[in-house]
Amino acid sequence: MLVTINNCNVQDRSRKLLSRVDWNMKPGEAWLVTGANGSGKTHFIHALAGKLSFVPNENNGLSGDVPLYTSVFKDSVSIVSLESAAALIEEERERDESEIMDREDIGRTGRQYICEVLGGSSKKGAPLPPVSSRLETMPQVKLCGVEKILDRGLRYMSTGEIRRTLLCRSLLSGCQLLILSDPFAGLDAESRRILLEFFDTMVQKQLSAKDLDSPFPRIILSMERFHEIPSGINRVLEFSDGKVSFCGERSEYEGVVDRRNEEKAARMHAEKEIFLAELKKIREESDALVNDLYSDSVPDSLIRFEKVNVGWGDHRVLVDLDWEVKKGVHWLLRGPNGSGKTTILELITGDNMQVFRENIQLFGRRRGSGETIWDIKRNLGIVSYRLHVEYRMVGGTDLQSVIISGFHDSIGLYETASDFEVSTARAWLKLAGFAGREHESFSSLSYGEQRAVLILRAAVKSPRVLILDEPCHGLDDDYRTKILQLLATIADTGTTTLLHVTHDPTEVLQCERHILELHPGEQPMYSIIEQ
Repeated sequence: MLVTINNCNVQDRSRKLLSRVDWNMKPGEAWLVTGANGSGKTHFIHALAGKLSFVPNENNGLSGDVPLYTSVFKDSVSIVSLESAAALIEEERERDESEIMDREDIGRTGRQYICEVLGGSSKKGAPLPPVSSRLETMPQVKLCGVEKILDRGLRYMSTGEIRRTLLCRSLLSGCQLLILSDPFAGLDAESRRILLEFFDTMVQKQLSAKDLDSPFPRIILSMERFHEIPSGINRVLEFSDGKVSFCGERSEYEGVVDRRNEEKAARMHAEKEIFLAELKKIREESDALVNDLYSDSVPDSLIRFEKVNVGWGDHRVLVDLDWEVKKGVHWLLRGPNGSGKTTILELITGDNMQVFRENIQLFGRRRGSGETIWDIKRNLGIVSYRLHVEYRMVGGTDLQSVIISGFHDSIGLYETASDFEVSTARAWLKLAGFAGREHESFSSLSYGEQRAVLILRAAVKSPRVLILDEPCHGLDDDYRTKILQLLATIADTGTTTLLHVTHDPTEVLQCERHILELHPGEQPMYSIIEQ
């Protein structure tokens, strides 16, 4: 056995998180750990990594010579996840010294960060170890496809690029067990291809490995959805409501999933009708507030870019971009990871300071012509990776306050909420399945549940423009279905215009008939498609 768990709970310092876990991992097995948002699978993989504890149940009935928990990997376990990527970005923001320097602090590059596990130092200005000059030749670097971004600052990498960098660092760290959590979320087609090839290669290595002396680790895959599962997976462990709900062969689990999908299809129509009726009631009750928020007239042209150029150093991201968003015309933004989609959204939200040197107009006014950031935010609802990172930094905020903060465009809530705001927040939470959880902290939720709450926060004030940067990151099938229905309904009202970034074609809404497609390195670097 590589790992043995007999009748153990998973606990933190103060409470039990999972009950009665039984699981073994043997050579020749490639495992998927799955389950809905909040099911407990994240607690399980954190326990495997030593971040939580496996504690034997009292009176478990096992004889004294039966091991309750053993692992040959000990503390040589690494997790690459959306959460670890977010934590890295938080760390880089805390290390940013641009304000005390006479130039922009680009922070650590991918090369510096990877070299920290190869004898390098994490201290600012520390010299790189000799191995840094030959990273490009290493099979782990080529396997992760990061050769071309090694000298880019971590803060300037796309979500997919930073996760591939984390993956490369983990491979070079010498860890013996690598856990990939929701690795395909937000990746473009090429990045998915690279990762699938990587996974298949690694699985073949681990299935044939007889011991732990291989230069490559064994891998466990963790995903919210049973979707795009690599062919090498042959075992499945599923969690539901804090307990193991399935443990066995992949073929048997596929049969379970098929039966569940048949049952779900039978009840889906009725559930959709109930969901949409509740959503309509909430929106009707909030119409008065929305009308007060938008009493001033807004021009037909909501956003306009004229010959916009953005980049840093020798790297050009946007080149001569001409683009206009008109009221009620919903847009899909697409292109490979690192092509500039998030940059465009950050120019709109004001999170990219280059907005002030370019000809960008929002709601009829050029940016930098005297408007305040609150004038801009009042008309925007935002769901993005950056916002998610910022909210994780104030993670003690309860869910009710997170929703109410959407009315005030703040990260956290710093003023007394009105009765209307409280009742509206609770109605939205109930709609999304969070009834009775109003006072749970944001940080106690799984990554997917956090994302669902942030979508509610963005939608609560019926903004003029709703910006959605990979909104379904980390969502299980049920949450994903509800969120897509919610977004489609918001679009149908005519009050809100959507700007949507996604790499998953199944998440594209029918109303998104205008497409801004980015082509990095080409001239022109974009095309506009109308369907």
